Amino acid sequence: MEHRLLGRTGREIGVVGLGAWQLGADWGQVTEDEATATLRAAVDEGVTFIDTADVYGDGRSEQIVGRFAKDRPELTVATKMGRRLEQIPSNYVMSNFRAWNERSRRNLGVDTLDLVQLHCPPAPVYSTDAVYDALDTLVSEKKIAAYGVSVETCDEALTAIARPGVATVQIILNAFRLKPLEQVLPAARAAGVGIIARVPLASGLLSGKYDEHTTFAADDHRTYNRRGEAFDVGETFSGVDFATGLEAVRRLAPLVPANVTMAQFALRWILDQEGVSVVIPGARNPAQATANAAAAALPPLEPATLAEIQSIYDDLIRPQIHDRW
Repeated sequence: MEHRLLGRTGREIGVVGLGAWQLGADWGQVTEDEATATLRAAVDEGVTFIDTADVYGDGRSEQIVGRFAKDRPELTVATKMGRRLEQIPSNYVMSNFRAWNERSRRNLGVDTLDLVQLHCPPAPVYSTDAVYDALDTLVSEKKIAAYGVSVETCDEALTAIARPGVATVQIILNAFRLKPLEQVLPAARAAGVGIIARVPLASGLLSGKYDEHTTFAADDHRTYNRRGEAFDVGETFSGVDFATGLEAVRRLAPLVPANVTMAQFALRWILDQEGVSVVIPGARNPAQATANAAAAALPPLEPATLAEIQSIYDDLIRPQIHDRW
């Protein structure tokens, strides 16, 4: 698998990683045996970056990842913090950072966390000097090796990129979310900040496996968060109306090369965007993890294909979401 530099962390990682949200909760039930088998399949295919968070399954995802990664020093494990309390700027203080980090270190079984990301905090947090001072202190104390941010909007990303200690920015980037290409990726490249592309398959829409009759379990966010009832609606189907997303996928389907899945095609598109360090698709089973990793070996998409993806976005998706995030 191709490796790229993960921004200011100084670490080289495989370009396809693994998002571990689904190993904790919010995507239906996954047993620990299934989760471990999925992690093993991903690593066997060259994945070296795993992304989790302290709230995924209330720590379950971190614990499973930590047990798996214990004797695998080649892995980089990123976690996130900040959503264990009410989402108000006054909660983003050193005392809470210490408590959250101590819990994550315990869950992951490490003394120093590889990468800690602020987990989509309120917008003012990205501009607060004291927040970055606290994070710098944790680095100096070797509680964390590096820090980054996970964002909802491009403006938040640009604010964070301007901070000299920010190593990475995690942002939604996929064929339904093209706005980061305009300013965020160029700014990150110029600053040496890594880009972690999340929600790469638009919550599965870009797998090409859904239709108008598809339903999801009651405990799956694709059921309970379609209108942003639980968290930012942009995290579910990238904020795209489900029916519109299905139509866009139907128009994308003829562009997919032979012997390539729609999901692999969607992941390859992300890897073709200059400035992306790693893409983090989730996987619920070993077969999905193996197939996702294979996208790294595909040749870059043809310019005509990239232009057609842009056209489909401009026609169907841009009017709905482009100016929102």
